[in-house]
Amino acid sequence: MIDRGRAPGKECQLPTPTWSAPLTPVILSGGSGSRLWPVSREHYPKQFQCLNASDVSLLQEAAQRMHGAEHLADPLLICNEEHRFLVAEQLQQIGCHPQRIMLEPCGQNTAPAVALAAFYAMEHAPKTLLLVMPADHVIDDTAAFQAAVAGGRALAEAGKLVTFGITPQRAHTGYGYIRRGEALSEGGYRVDAFVEKPDAERAQAYLESGDYLWNSGIFLFRADRFLAELEAQAPAILSACRAAFEQRREDLDFLRVGHDAFARCPSDSIDYAVMEHTRDAAVVPMSPGWSDIGAWDAVYDLKGSDAPDGNVLQGDVLLHGTRNSLVHSHSRLVATVGVEDLVIVETEDAVLVAGRHAAQDIKSVVERLKLAGRSESRALPQVYRPWGHYRTLAITECFQVKEIVVKPGAQLSLQMHHHRAEHWVVVQGTAKVTQSQGHGDTEQLSSFLLCEDESTYIPQGTLHRLENPGVIPLRLIEVQTGSYLGEDDIVRFDDAYGRS
Repeated sequence: MIDRGRAPGKECQLPTPTWSAPLTPVILSGGSGSRLWPVSREHYPKQFQCLNASDVSLLQEAAQRMHGAEHLADPLLICNEEHRFLVAEQLQQIGCHPQRIMLEPCGQNTAPAVALAAFYAMEHAPKTLLLVMPADHVIDDTAAFQAAVAGGRALAEAGKLVTFGITPQRAHTGYGYIRRGEALSEGGYRVDAFVEKPDAERAQAYLESGDYLWNSGIFLFRADRFLAELEAQAPAILSACRAAFEQRREDLDFLRVGHDAFARCPSDSIDYAVMEHTRDAAVVPMSPGWSDIGAWDAVYDLKGSDAPDGNVLQGDVLLHGTRNSLVHSHSRLVATVGVEDLVIVETEDAVLVAGRHAAQDIKSVVERLKLAGRSESRALPQVYRPWGHYRTLAITECFQVKEIVVKPGAQLSLQMHHHRAEHWVVVQGTAKVTQSQGHGDTEQLSSFLLCEDESTYIPQGTLHRLENPGVIPLRLIEVQTGSYLGEDDIVRFDDAYGRS
C-alpha cells in the first residue's frame, strides 16, 4: 500500500544547515520481485521496470531521488553480476554517473552489501554518510523525503544509525514495524524495538497507539560507524566482506569483489545483523508517499482508480461487470466478465489470475516454477543483453526463431556453436557479419555487410560475430536449427563486454 498521507510535523519542516560530511546514496539493486510475477522475473526484476506513473524505471527514480540536496556525492550501486549491464545502461539513459557499480558474486542480503559500500567509502572519507535505499521503492514526494533525510543527517553525523519510519495510514500486516521511544533532536526518536509483521489485531493496536511506524528499509549512517557496529554485532560478516573487498578488481566500469570470500559471508539483513542490537539506533518519521511495491495489491493501491467500478487497467482490456480489480495486458486482448477483487496479469508466455487480497502468495507459484525448472520463473520472452535484446518467436525441439535487435555501434561476441547452425535475415538497418572461412591452418576471418532483405548462413562450428555499424537499430530474424538450442551452447573467443 502506498502512503499518500502528509502527516503534519517537523519531518517536513526541517532547516537545511551546512553539512560537514558528504552524503553518498547507496542503491541496493539485488531484489528479484517474485511477488510481481509474471512481469517481474529473475533476469529482469521490478526495479528495471516503469511500475510507477512515470516514464522512468524504479531504479532510475531512486538514482534521481536526492538530486539537488546539499553536499551530495555521486551514488554507489550494488547489484548482482547478471544485472550489471542493465544497471549501467539505465543510469546512462538518465545521465547519472555513479562512483562505482559494485558487483556481488552472490546474493547475501543487505548487511554484506552495505558493508562493501562502507569499505569503499572508507578509502575516500571515513565519515561519509551512506544513505542506503532499495532500488525498487516508490516515493512520490521527494521534497518530504529530502526533508526527512536532512533531519536524519544531523543525527547520523553525531554517530547515530538512522532508519526512516513511515507514518502508518492503516493497520497493514505486510510490513515490519518500528516502535519509537524518547524524542531526539531534529525530529528523530530513539528506537525502542523492531517488530516483525503483525497479525491484523496487533497491527490495529499498533496503529491506534501512535507509537509505531512502518519499517521502510531505508537507512542513514556514517561509513565508519556502520563498520564499527558490524564488528561488534556481526564480526563474521565484517571479516568476510573485508577479505572480499581486499580482493577487488576492476572490470570495465564495474568493481568485482572476491568471489570465494564473499560466498563464505553469512547472509543477513541490516535490521537483524546491526539495527536490532545497537544502542544507537534512531528513527525519523516521514510521510513521503512511500510504497515498497511488494506485490500486485500494492500496485493497485499505488495507481489507484477514479473509475466508479474501482478497476486499475493497463493495455488492451475489455471489461463487463468487473469491479475492484487490476487487469494488465501486455501482448493481447484480455476480457473479463462478472468478476471482482481479482489481479489478472497477462504477458507473452504466462497469465496470472489471483485474488487481490492473496497477492502476497504469488511467491509460492514462482517457487514451484523454479523447482520444475520452468523458464517462466527466470526470464521474459524479451531478453536483454549489453548489445541490445532478443525475443523468442517460436521454438521446437529442432528449430528456434528469434528476433534480434542490436543497438547502434554495438556488437555481439566473437563466438561459435557446437550444436546449431544459424540463418540471419536483416529486416532493418545494416549488419556487419564476421565469419571464419576455410579449415585448419587456412582458416581466417573475413567481414561483409548485409542490408535489408539480405541474408546469410552460419554453419555449425563456424566462428562468427554480428555487429551494427549503423546509426539506427539493427533488427534481424534468426532461425536456429540443430540438435541442441540452449543459450549455454555459446563459446566466446572475444567480447567487448568482458564475458569471454
